[in-house]
Amino acid sequence: MMMSMKESMKKSMTKSNCWYRVPFVWLLIVIPLTAVIVGFVGLALAIRSDDGMVEDDYYRQGKEINRVLARDRAAAGKGLESQVQLDDTHHELRVQLTAHAAADLPENIEIKFLHATRAGLDRGLVIARRADGSYQAPLPELALGHWNVQLAAQDWRLVGSLFVPGDRHLILRPATP
Repeated sequence: MMMSMKESMKKSMTKSNCWYRVPFVWLLIVIPLTAVIVGFVGLALAIRSDDGMVEDDYYRQGKEINRVLARDRAAAGKGLESQVQLDDTHHELRVQLTAHAAADLPENIEIKFLHATRAGLDRGLVIARRADGSYQAPLPELALGHWNVQLAAQDWRLVGSLFVPGDRHLILRPATP
């Protein structure tokens, strides 16, 4: 009798009843497998791309805004304006700064190229004034995209916008509130 039961089970397990031929089984396998694959793709993207640091001291950053506005007003009061030229052929950055009183021009200025979306690409230079009154430095490598440019000294700053590639001449003025 035992033998006959085994034979009957063998007969009932035909090829059409194998587990891999049942669509519902594949549905149960594919859904979790897809979730695992999407999770690994998301992890790879998170590791590969740098979103930059998030500022954790919002209060200090809020207080800083008043200082920045004072620097903009100081630049407007001095009548500061700057022309920036990006020379790709000579790999030079030339800055010509003008003011109401030329004696107010600082010996060193700081220029910052701030990428609009990726803080990790930001560049900054300190440039010394030359004998002819202009400022000149090596041109930093700038990635494609939109850049905000800040030219600053101890008590003032000028701002402007730049698109790479394309813009080679830029005029920086005090920010208007």
